[in-house]
Amino acid sequence: MKKIALILTSLLIAVFALTGCGSDAKPEANQAKTVLKVGATAVPHAEILQVVKPILEKEGIDLQIVEFSDYVQPNLALNDKELDANYFQHTPYMENFAAEHNLKLTNAGGIHIEPMGVYSKKVKKLDELKDGAAIAIPNDPTNGGRSLLLLEKAGLLKLKDGIGVKATVQDIVSNPKNLQFKEVEAAQVPRALDDVDAAVINTNYAMEASLVPSKDALIMEDNTSPYVNIITVRTGDENRPEIQKLVQALQSPEVKKFIEEKYKGAVVPAF
Repeated sequence: MKKIALILTSLLIAVFALTGCGSDAKPEANQAKTVLKVGATAVPHAEILQVVKPILEKEGIDLQIVEFSDYVQPNLALNDKELDANYFQHTPYMENFAAEHNLKLTNAGGIHIEPMGVYSKKVKKLDELKDGAAIAIPNDPTNGGRSLLLLEKAGLLKLKDGIGVKATVQDIVSNPKNLQFKEVEAAQVPRALDDVDAAVINTNYAMEASLVPSKDALIMEDNTSPYVNIITVRTGDENRPEIQKLVQALQSPEVKKFIEEKYKGAVVPAF
């Protein structure tokens, strides 16, 4: 009996040793990380997300960045729960898109501003534009209105009083140079640059086209622009701990330093 007892005791000790019972081991260290899928356009959004990937890793979050090349699919994928969040748009665009597609989307936090700019391969200054010059602008409602406001600020046209961001080409009340507007998808505007006299381009697409906004833009929005790029989530998800950690990481000093050093004024921190 003593031999049997000794054998049983030895077996129990071996089991405790294998399972870590009675030791200082930390089982939670081996637990699976929380996967967080965030959709983003390549520049600068995906680049900025790469900066916070190791920060979130320490928080137990596996950040998976899903890149998109347009402004439509990221919101649809978010609504379909293929993503946990996306990072590519400003609030006016999100609200307009959500209303048009009957989606429930929410701003979880502002990260940066991408000043929109006017570019040209034909002229060095906007006052050199000839009568009837062709101008390419984004065809979505918010960025289209935003581009017209920038052209108004440049003195090239006058919009109906009070129309603001909802402006369309039909709201132009004065067009001294008889500018002709070519409305195309935002992502395609840089490609149209060779075929027009000037183009109003979103900064992320300008950078993807190897344009340097701070050097190549003939005029840009300044840092008072209200078009802050945000983390967008399905309404109700804004309080999820991993979403809050994502926003906190993106609003960290490390990200602010990265944005300022990497983009040199083409992208401006909004926190």
